[in-house]
Amino acid sequence: MTPAEEHRFPCPQCGAELRFSPGQARLICDHCGHVEPVGSAGPHHRPIPETDFRKGLEAALPDTEIEVARYSKCPNCGAEVQFDPAVHATECPFCATPVVADTGTSRHIKPKGVAPFVLTAPEARRAMTDWLGALWFAPSGLQDYARKGRAMEGIYVPYWTFDADTRSRYTGRRGTVYYETQRVQVRDAKGAVHWQDRQVARIRWTPVAGRVARFFDDVLVLASRSLPSGYTQALEPWDLTRLEPYAPEFLAGFRAEGYTVGLEEGMAEARGYMDRMIERDVRFDIGGDRQEIHAIETQVSAVTFKHILLPVWSAAYRYRGRSYRFVVNGQTGQVKGERPWSAWKIAAAVIVGAALAAAAVLGLQYADQQGWIELQSY
Repeated sequence: MTPAEEHRFPCPQCGAELRFSPGQARLICDHCGHVEPVGSAGPHHRPIPETDFRKGLEAALPDTEIEVARYSKCPNCGAEVQFDPAVHATECPFCATPVVADTGTSRHIKPKGVAPFVLTAPEARRAMTDWLGALWFAPSGLQDYARKGRAMEGIYVPYWTFDADTRSRYTGRRGTVYYETQRVQVRDAKGAVHWQDRQVARIRWTPVAGRVARFFDDVLVLASRSLPSGYTQALEPWDLTRLEPYAPEFLAGFRAEGYTVGLEEGMAEARGYMDRMIERDVRFDIGGDRQEIHAIETQVSAVTFKHILLPVWSAAYRYRGRSYRFVVNGQTGQVKGERPWSAWKIAAAVIVGAALAAAAVLGLQYADQQGWIELQSY
């Protein structure tokens, strides 16, 4: 079993803490400027190994793939926040709720890969304020508060990826559309009855059966419930080609969230995605103009998984008694957050809209009156 790691990286020149520099693949010292490379030199690093799903499910993984870390659960959003040994209290990076460190530790499957941060904190903040500025009816005070408020926090969010080989048999029906000519009676505008030919669509059904196969590679499943699914889906897509083999240096200066969605639950979610893709393959294989699927039997084999960490910039603000959460994709700058509303802006828009509508009605009335006067004069 791997002991809990402090993930501390003192500068060899001055002793200050090194931090990972987003987009530069290096550790830097903000005190003396010392730089150390980290990770691969490019996209052609060695492939990240997969782990057998059955072994992970049966807790039969070797000790080298297990870590012991100290996590505390946020009482508000449920995020599993990782603590350094010297830290006893902090704030949840997703909702700003105070979190106190637990005294115990827990066993987790160690991450196999990590996608390092590409965006810096100022770039993430700029993306967030631009997103806020583009929202109609957002409170101006919140935009100013977010721009000048607390710094954004970089956090690595846990995901599972699943690979699987699938072979499916199906039965169903193929529908072919054809047209028949029918002679019908119609009544014209004068009430007279006439005969008219019309084309009526019919479907000719044919029983079918067949097989489809698909290999699924890196089906991505969020391993946390701290953020609503709408948030995480809005941050997609993720560039998994930028995954690096896990090294604690990538976490220097950042925090990591522990997974709360277990391996079995994650695979069940992945199977839902696989089943939808297999159904699409079956419909394509049936062909024709219409398809009916009666049954699909799928054999799943060679299932493997990886536990990976993906980069998210997070900010939580309390503005006039309400909490607002924002997250930014640490690779692309895609933003998602709780939509704020300004009551006075909405009221002003309603008043302006009503005034414009009233002006339009008065204008029409005036135009009608002028037309009537001109007609009377004529």
